[in-house]
Amino acid sequence: MGLYSTVMDEITFHTGLSPTAFFTIATLMLFVYRTVSSMFVSPQDYNKPPVVSARFGSRFEVDEPVKEPVQVGEITEPELRLYNGSDPSKPLLLSVKGQIYDVSSARNFYGPGGSYAMFAGKECSRALALLSFKPDDFNGNLEGLDESELAILEDWEYKFIEKYPKVGQLVQEQRTQQIEHSQEDISNPNEHQE
Repeated sequence: MGLYSTVMDEITFHTGLSPTAFFTIATLMLFVYRTVSSMFVSPQDYNKPPVVSARFGSRFEVDEPVKEPVQVGEITEPELRLYNGSDPSKPLLLSVKGQIYDVSSARNFYGPGGSYAMFAGKECSRALALLSFKPDDFNGNLEGLDESELAILEDWEYKFIEKYPKVGQLVQEQRTQQIEHSQEDISNPNEHQE
């Protein structure tokens, strides 16, 4: 018992607390430390998949694996609208400055019910530049924007370039119709001659 009483006397002498108060405070500090540190993720564990207990069974929903982005090539605005999330088998696409990006990896934001769902299936350069959610601003018209708004749009564009794969380019509908007519002329040159 000599060692025990010596340690208890030293705790009282150095801290000014009774041994009971000292161990209570030490336990609370350890509890607070473990609680706060569990709120943060170490850099090594950040990209690891979550560990799921087997007892959750079928109640736990596993996300589908991310599909490789489908290249859509040159499409028109009406064609782009088909990729707004209403068909779950199609990717979520949006256009910034005529470049089409697959934002399917952020379906919780851009998919139906998401906070940015109104961007899906649209050319949204003007809305991004103006930081607007107005339906009239979802277009590629950059006329009348000042330098600060264009800088905002450029920042958004860089974010999309870094985060999402580019899968196509937005083209004017008239241009597509002209190409179709010229291909018809090439394939059937005798039809137009009289």
